[in-house]
Amino acid sequence: MEQAKPSMSELRKMVKKTRVKFPRLRLTVTKQEGYCYHNYKVGDQFIFDDFTHTPKDFCLGAAHSIFPAMYALTFGAEFPFMDNVFSLLTTCPDGKKVEFLTELIDENGLVISKPKPAEHKPNPKTMEIEVKEASGKCFYGYKIGDKIQVKGLKTPEGFCGAAYHMMFPVLFALNFGSKFPFMEDPNSLDTPTCPDGGHIIFKVTRKE
Repeated sequence: MEQAKPSMSELRKMVKKTRVKFPRLRLTVTKQEGYCYHNYKVGDQFIFDDFTHTPKDFCLGAAHSIFPAMYALTFGAEFPFMDNVFSLLTTCPDGKKVEFLTELIDENGLVISKPKPAEHKPNPKTMEIEVKEASGKCFYGYKIGDKIQVKGLKTPEGFCGAAYHMMFPVLFALNFGSKFPFMEDPNSLDTPTCPDGGHIIFKVTRKE
């Protein structure tokens, strides 16, 4: 007899019980141009216990800009154009005043490193955005089963900006190879949620 699959709420409870410990990250200021409100200077370093915990009083503008990189690295993304593919340079959103290098570090504070490949070229992935849950009123009229395909980091034409802003870290991560080990399909994530009352919940899947 075929066993019934667990419901979405049951799966989420299972995920909560099997939470993994996320890796630590280190941010290093590599460039400083112009006046920085936080007075960051080249060489300053900041340790994040994981991608969800910023150091005390860390600049939220910088954190917003860097978050997709931290999120992607946490789930195994690789950036083949970097000398260490487990790292990424990100610029301050306020007039490129500060540039940060984000790296993964182990429990001893040592950088986790993997050299870049001898040859590499852009390889944007095809990803599918699917509406998994819909409740309440959605201004864009999204309904269960709607599917939108995107290539790499190109924005879907006419797509809700608030929804895209929310799910961009997931698209960014999947585009560079991240996997979500707690998902039945680790090439997907089914928790990206509309910020407007949670009316829509999406599933994002890397198709190649």
